[in-house]
Amino acid sequence: MVKRKNPSRNNVRHLIAKQNPRSPISEQYRTIRTNLQFSSVDNEMKSILITSSGPAEGKSSTVGNLAIVFAQQGKKVLLIDGDLRKPTLHYTFRVDNRKGLSSVLIGENALEESITASDVPNLDLLSCGPIPPNPSELLGSKAMEKMLSHASELYDVILIDTPPVLAVTDAQILANLCDGALLVVRSKKTEKEAAQKARDLLMPAKAKLLGAILNDREQKHSSYYYYGTN
Repeated sequence: MVKRKNPSRNNVRHLIAKQNPRSPISEQYRTIRTNLQFSSVDNEMKSILITSSGPAEGKSSTVGNLAIVFAQQGKKVLLIDGDLRKPTLHYTFRVDNRKGLSSVLIGENALEESITASDVPNLDLLSCGPIPPNPSELLGSKAMEKMLSHASELYDVILIDTPPVLAVTDAQILANLCDGALLVVRSKKTEKEAAQKARDLLMPAKAKLLGAILNDREQKHSSYYYYGTN
């Protein structure tokens, strides 16, 4: 669970793990990182997708901060914008989006030449690239499977930001190509039924549903965190 004292819409893409790594919120991201590592003791887990049931639940800021804390640990990390409909990674990290995932999948550019180094040591970025007319088909293609296989040879951790589960099928498609999946829910916004439906849609996928992250809970008297697994 990631808590903020004064939640606001302006903090949606706030990379606090980069700007204030000593903050309590950054420590909560590191705790999530640790839980993810414990969950993969027996099976190597390199590729993890992060999604939500609906929009504006904080998944993009969550995946960005998780990528940063993995990189701060010394892991070689690739953060992929798998939202080929409403991408945000290039805004969050202020990088060029003229080439990226979509251009790799259609064979226009190689993976290595489409990756951008971030200003965080050990963290590389693969933005969305030009928005294609057929996102679901591209994400479910052999090219996507091949790209992830190649990326896993180059990186220790691959994190993928995907569209909301209930909006389109993209997250379910990618869940069949990844090792694990995380569901982000937002305090006082995500409806219980929506979260349950998102979970039910992800459960049949090949990826292990690792759990849910409760985002944006208002901090009161206690300072504990909670990371739940299914």
